[in-house]
Amino acid sequence: MNTLNKTLALIALASSSAAFAGTDFDTLDVDGSGTISQSEASVDAELMSKFAELDTDGNGELSREEFSKA
Repeated sequence: MNTLNKTLALIALASSSAAFAGTDFDTLDVDGSGTISQSEASVDAELMSKFAELDTDGNGELSREEFSKA
């Protein structure tokens, strides 16, 4: 039973990470500006919850480099 619980926990963790990883920079950069605005990021709740932390230069947008640290 313990192995089953560990397996289920691992599957849950992998699927939540995969869902975020499946949203790539180019898909989110709808206007093609080379950055992801808060408006563009709003389609991904997990990204929005980390937006301020990822926006290290504080300009209100995520560069490709900032997004890669997500």
